[in-house]
Amino acid sequence: MEFLKNVSIGQYVPGDSFLHSLDPRSKILLLFIIVFTVFFVSRLPSYIILILLMIYGAALGNISVWYLIKSLRSILFLIILTLVLNFFFTPGTALEFIPYVKVTYEGVILGLLMAARLVVLVMSASILTLTTSPVQITDALESLLKPLKLFGISSYEIALIMTIALKFIPVLIGEAEKIAKAQMSRGLDIDRGNIIRRMKNLVPIIVPLFVHAYKHSEELAIAMEARCYRGGEGRTRLKELRFGRMDFVAVVFVGAVLVILVNI
Repeated sequence: MEFLKNVSIGQYVPGDSFLHSLDPRSKILLLFIIVFTVFFVSRLPSYIILILLMIYGAALGNISVWYLIKSLRSILFLIILTLVLNFFFTPGTALEFIPYVKVTYEGVILGLLMAARLVVLVMSASILTLTTSPVQITDALESLLKPLKLFGISSYEIALIMTIALKFIPVLIGEAEKIAKAQMSRGLDIDRGNIIRRMKNLVPIIVPLFVHAYKHSEELAIAMEARCYRGGEGRTRLKELRFGRMDFVAVVFVGAVLVILVNI
């Protein structure tokens, strides 16, 4: 269960950096632009530039680059699986210098592209949540989704659901660690045996975790009712969102870089 400690998505680190000072709407827009762009970038050098851009963004947010790289350990298995599947199962020109196994040149390139795509997506999402509080994310999503009101859809309800989901990620991670340590103290060995055995060993952790999650959701619902929660209609904010000059510069700069990467 050590990989749970490396999950950075959903965690917020207060600060006064450049990224912390940006309007949360601009940061969410930047994340959407990056997510949209990575599916159109098809060259490895472009992904290297994207990863360097993520590292630069982490520096602007006073986020340790080592911490950002360490957070990728949570998806290390998925990265390795992506590489293996593409290396060995993509048809194409076989690499002669690798004996006994058929690894194709096209498979290597495709595998590296897919792995780089995962890295960029996780890094960008981590930077957003590390520099933006859940309350700011809620307000920003509500503002960005206001056009949905024309279709009878409450933007505030959608924003609230997404924010609660993000906020509960570190809570559930902490609960999972406590449950795992409690079960290990009772003799449960999680890391031994084949993959089927390990999956069975996770049952004593998943079941109590599900019970805890249900309990947290029930307590949250009771707390919201006790505070007379009635949705977003007529609700005021302590701090109004303001889209400033630096937000405009950041969106234009990153957008221009991504357009260049797509077209090279």
